[in-house]
Amino acid sequence: MKKALVTGGTGFVGSHVARLLVERGVAIRALARPNSRKDNLQNLDPRLCEIVAGDLNDPASLQQAIQGCDALYHVAADYRLWSPDPQELYKTNIEGTRALLQAALSAGVQTVVYTSTVGALGIPSDGTAGTEETPVSEAKMIGHYKRSKFLAEQEALSFVAKGLPVVVTNPSTPVGEQDIKPTPTGQIIVDFLNRKMPAYLDTGLNLVDVRDVAEGTLLAGERGKPGEKYILGNRNMTLKEILDTLAQITGIPAPKVQIPYPVAYLAVGAESLFVTKVLRRTPAHPFEGVKMAKYRMFFDASKAVRELGLPQSPIEEALQRAVAWYQANGYVRR
Repeated sequence: MKKALVTGGTGFVGSHVARLLVERGVAIRALARPNSRKDNLQNLDPRLCEIVAGDLNDPASLQQAIQGCDALYHVAADYRLWSPDPQELYKTNIEGTRALLQAALSAGVQTVVYTSTVGALGIPSDGTAGTEETPVSEAKMIGHYKRSKFLAEQEALSFVAKGLPVVVTNPSTPVGEQDIKPTPTGQIIVDFLNRKMPAYLDTGLNLVDVRDVAEGTLLAGERGKPGEKYILGNRNMTLKEILDTLAQITGIPAPKVQIPYPVAYLAVGAESLFVTKVLRRTPAHPFEGVKMAKYRMFFDASKAVRELGLPQSPIEEALQRAVAWYQANGYVRR
């Protein structure tokens, strides 16, 4: 029986990857830090799902976890738009990836999929959708998270020359159930459900069903070419279109006021400065988020659709599942 190591299996995308592998009869090891919530791995067949303690910052634990595995799905990342110590993001996302892939190379793993992000890709200046080939540089990365993932992606691709068959996926903005933290996009949905979004910015995202991202991750392992990148995305939507869709699903009125970008920039910047420097707390609206919102994160996933067979499930269904999950799991005030 084949065995796969899944990092990030307790998280949003990783748990869907883990579940899909188990459903297809693949035995998995889910790497999890000792203090991680295990909710997302509940009800998986214990004969096929083994949760092992480990940390991307502990190379010895990675070497032990990879032993006997045929495949590696590296989904874990330090995904924060603000951190009191930004070096933590670089250590986990870059150095942790390097240590994990070195362990996989030494163990002779034959299938490796590294989950990056569209945040590490270029955005065309003319407003068209970005692709895997859109020119990009480290200087274009906004914030420590994007910069760390951009450098980690380069680190992952460097292992191809060493003989490790690394395929890179670049998920856009997954939506659906099991977003426990939640992600910044999930937080938008939660804020909408709690009526905490009186206005919106003129920005946009590429949304994709998280189940399609999991499917695309497995397809990348089966059909992807080592050294290649594949955008796992679906539909480009403005933030207003996303909020209008949520309004149709829930019956909650969508905000009608658009905030000018300079106003949002100054307001969030001042709030973030006060909360982080004076109150020394994590800001509810990280400044990096509003800086990213200046650009519409629109992308073209046709390469993954064509070469991998990436599904394109209706976004409305994914948003509906997300809403139902947040409501059922205590994220929404009555």
